Amino acid sequence: MIRHEDVYRIGRIGKPHGVGGELSFMFDDDVFDRCDAEYLVLDIDGILVPFFMESYRFNSGTTALVKFCGIDSQERARDLTGCAVYFPRSLSDSSDDSITWSEIIGFTLTDANSGQSVGTVRSVDSSTANLLFEVEPPEGGDILIPANEDLIDSFDVERREIKMRLPEGLLDLHRL
Repeated sequence: MIRHEDVYRIGRIGKPHGVGGELSFMFDDDVFDRCDAEYLVLDIDGILVPFFMESYRFNSGTTALVKFCGIDSQERARDLTGCAVYFPRSLSDSSDDSITWSEIIGFTLTDANSGQSVGTVRSVDSSTANLLFEVEPPEGGDILIPANEDLIDSFDVERREIKMRLPEGLLDLHRL
């Protein structure tokens, strides 16, 4: 059984392309190409299921057309439309020195100044000029933390932790 902590989200399946079972795949991370992966993991009604790739080809910098083994018709492909796509952490080419933003979702963010856990990284917002971590603290809610590399002290991929030197008072803004 594949567990959520063993994978990280890299994209979403779009609509079928043609009648032979090929699907549009919008991705945030091209790790499936860099690591020469044989399969991707899809979230099917809350269950993580591996799908072996027969082939894929890039359609743009953020879209690929993928053909999964056993998905050979437009009708079968349509059943996968909208599914979130994940990649196994164990197959990733990342290390503590090179990690993608997609991989840190689910990591614990710790304030290196105080040693206190701030919360869990739920997403990375790249829609603004400044990259932001959307963090869920233990008490609930959301905190936006600037993902500035000058603030990041360390990444520990094995422990799934990011240590950041947060500016004084930043966390107090969340409590207002």
